Amino acid sequence: MKALLAEAMWSPKKQDLNQNLSVSGSLAWKNSRFSIIDKTIPTPKSDELLIRVKYCGICGSDSHVYETDSEGYILFSGPTKLPCILGHELSGEVVEVGKEVKEFSPGDIITIESVLWCGHCLSCRQGMLNQCENEELFGLTTDGGFTEYITIKAKYCWKLNNLLEKYSSEDVYKMGALIEPIGCAYNGIFISGGGIVPGAFTIVYGAGPIGLGAIMLLKAAGAGIVIAVDTMEERLEIAKSLGADYVCNITTTKDFHQMVKEITHGWGADLQVECAGVPKNTIPIMQKNIAKRGTIVYLGRGDSEVSIDLNSMVTGAQTIVGSRGHSGYGIFDRVITMIYHKKLQGIENIVTSIFPFRDIMKALDSYCLRKDGKILIDMHLV
Repeated sequence: MKALLAEAMWSPKKQDLNQNLSVSGSLAWKNSRFSIIDKTIPTPKSDELLIRVKYCGICGSDSHVYETDSEGYILFSGPTKLPCILGHELSGEVVEVGKEVKEFSPGDIITIESVLWCGHCLSCRQGMLNQCENEELFGLTTDGGFTEYITIKAKYCWKLNNLLEKYSSEDVYKMGALIEPIGCAYNGIFISGGGIVPGAFTIVYGAGPIGLGAIMLLKAAGAGIVIAVDTMEERLEIAKSLGADYVCNITTTKDFHQMVKEITHGWGADLQVECAGVPKNTIPIMQKNIAKRGTIVYLGRGDSEVSIDLNSMVTGAQTIVGSRGHSGYGIFDRVITMIYHKKLQGIENIVTSIFPFRDIMKALDSYCLRKDGKILIDMHLV
């Protein structure tokens, strides 16, 4: 079988970084390179599934392993172990089940969590699976989904068979590859961020796949106003199709703060979600636009430090919360339920391009233009 392998040179900026541990990739890995390799189809262990991958989405983290800074270091600032087969947003068909697996059968359509939690550490035992002390990240610290077949523990998998009652199998496979990024937005808004009340004023910064997921979720939850902010007109058009009430190209808008004041009648935003990963640009704007007792949810990942005006946060009783991952809290089950009941307006519009696996390098180049919603790789077309 074919697979996309990412490699890089280990050249840590800090002397105490250990190559055997997951580290901030942008501090350690230099001059990334990619190749299509041949691998043997794996055999599932007793608690695993063998899955034939149908679609695997390109994520910003994948492009940030592909892209490098002026010194040649990868841009991804999260845990990274290379060499590694990339890809973590996938759907597929169960081909074989391990002897201990009872919940799945060959032929099931599934999607997977990409935060591989242990279930035994103190964080996991307290329900904080996304903060697992022994975590691996599928497709970033351990081999992922840009390949024809994978094996993965059944506990990370979710069935999508019931969606066949409402959608074609092709649409189920496409939507299955979107559940992971939508789950990240769900976790940030409703679990880490505490959710919204109906009628709330909200802003989403970054209309990439996670930001687009946030827009759909906020509309489904009854947000009074959703404003989408980006630098690319193409993505803002997608945001409109998903229900954004207002869109703003931050590069051409003269006074975004005044725009927010007019839309919210001077109140500001009750909830703002940062999905762009450029905090040095977004956080100062978000602080200007935050309402009293408002919340900023930071979902993006950027390798930079940002100054925060803590006095105004105290005065306004405001909150900034970080969020990562999508595991636990019933997130996958609830997103699947929302898809089943067609509560995510315009979800079909998120996928804007599909490339065959043989053209995956072209797909990565296309993603780096940041004009698409979600780019999927069809792993059947190798």
